[in-house]
This record gives sequence, structure tokens and C-alpha cells, in this order.
Amino acid sequence: MSDMKKPLAVAIMGPTASGKTASALRIAQTRPCEIISVDSALVYRGMDIGTAKPTPEELAAVPHHLIDILDPLEAYSVAQFRDDTIRLVGEIAARGRLPLLVGGTMMYFKGLVDGLDDLPTADPQLRAAIEEEAARIGWPGMHAKLQALDPVTAARLAPNDAQRINRALEIIQLSGQPMSALLAKRSKPELPFELVSFGLETEDRSVLHKRIALRFDQMLGDSDDEGLVAEVARLRARGDLSPSLPSIRCVGYRQAWDYLDGNIDRAELRERGIIATRQLAKRQITWLRAMPHRIVIDCLGPDPAGAMLDHLATLGK
Repeated sequence: MSDMKKPLAVAIMGPTASGKTASALRIAQTRPCEIISVDSALVYRGMDIGTAKPTPEELAAVPHHLIDILDPLEAYSVAQFRDDTIRLVGEIAARGRLPLLVGGTMMYFKGLVDGLDDLPTADPQLRAAIEEEAARIGWPGMHAKLQALDPVTAARLAPNDAQRINRALEIIQLSGQPMSALLAKRSKPELPFELVSFGLETEDRSVLHKRIALRFDQMLGDSDDEGLVAEVARLRARGDLSPSLPSIRCVGYRQAWDYLDGNIDRAELRERGIIATRQLAKRQITWLRAMPHRIVIDCLGPDPAGAMLDHLATLGK
């Protein structure tokens, strides 16, 4: 099937606080669209404030997909995202609308475009041994070890990302090769739709950092009875959630959980939350720059959505 006969989908990628949602809603004002969320946190119900979930008004203005589809106890894989997105793009295109893939979970975008990996299956004993070593030297120490063995993978992982550092080290020991090398060898599948990808980016990190701080302050609110702390308190009150779950490991949630445990004060919660969000943005930018076919849009420009629409027009889309 030629690309001319394939339905079109548009990806709007970018680091946190780069204005992805606003741009998508603006595009939806000019042409019939439906939004597919590409965000590993927005899939969870009851996690609205810390994920910067679109407001009820925004959700009502444009049909949204892959938001509020899971309980925080559940996990959502790249494979599930890929299957769901391919199905949704076909359904949205059949309705005569433009699918907009909007979000900052770059692993989802990469899995969609490049396909799923064929990596060694998990080895519980090996994982336990890695965790035992991490207990002695800490996950930043394990990250440094990964940096020496697989600098490409280490560059996109936070020093405290225990789950992914463990997996990357496990793969090296099982296969004898860095995960990045194994991923580079895989064949790239053909998508059943044409994807035009935009990256909302900026060279001025200071402005992005100010946006991140402002948004985190808005999430916290003025007291623990509102905002992010109150939201995490409601999640804790269920009694069946823990910081080991992917949902609670989301940026902001794990810091608020520590605060409610009494391990840090409110000022440190704010500081750690902002730092963690900046680190997330840095990793997202690293992922973005490894995506050669994206069209870079200045997220601080006067009209990023207009710039995207102009690009689509020049492509005849």
C-alpha cells in the first residue's frame, strides 16, 4: 500500500510544559480531530492534578483516547499502547477525522514507529542479584556502572530509575550486548498509516524551567488540603497502592508520597518535585533529538500550532 492511500496521523511530541495540549486543542479548532494521549501517566484514573490531565472542558471540546483507562494498580506496556494506537488511528480516520498523537512518553512514540524489541526475557534470580548490589552501592552507582557498559541507554535514564537500570544491566548480562545495540538491530515495521511528527522544542531551557516550576506550584496549591498532596493522600487511603507501582513512581507522586510518609517537608517536596520534572524534561529532549524525522517547532514561538498547520499545508496534508 502506498503512503498516498494510507490515512494521516500527526504526532505532537515534546518535553513536559512545552505546550503540547494547547497546540493540539488549537489545531482541533481548525480541522476535525481526535486526540490520542501518548502519556504513561494519563492512563490512570484518579491521577489528575499531578499528571496535568486535560480539564473536563478540554476533554469535552475534542474526543480524547487512552486517558483514564486503568486503575493505578495496573500497568500499561509499550506493546499495549502500540496495539491500541494502531487500532484507534484506523477508527478515527474512518470517521473522517485527523488523529493527533499528543504527549511526552517518548518510549511510546519510539515503540510505535520502530516496533517492539526482541530482548531476553526477565531472569528473576539475576534481577534479585542486581537489586542486592544496588542495595550496597545505590541506584546512582548502578547507573554509573550502566554508563560504562551502555552509555546510550544510560543517557536516557535517570540515576534513580531502578526498574529500567535493572532491566538494562540484566540484558547486558543475559545477552553479552548493550540494550542499545540490540535495539539498533531490530527491523523497523511499516505502520498502516502515514505519521508526520512534530517536536515542540526550545534552546532556551531557562524558560522551560520557569514553566515547570510554575506548573508544579500550581499543582501543589496553597495547602495540603488541596492540590497534589490531597490527591496523593486519597490514593494512599485506598490501602492497596505503594511506591513500587509504576503509577506512584510518576514524577510528583513519589515525592508527595515521601512527604506524606514524613520523610521530607513541604519545601523539600517542592524542590524535589521541580528537580525531578526538570530531569524528566531533559530525558524527553534526549529522546527527541534521537528522532531524525521529526519537524522541530519552537515551543516558545508566537504560534506553534499555526507553524504545524503551515508545515502540513506545505506537505499537502
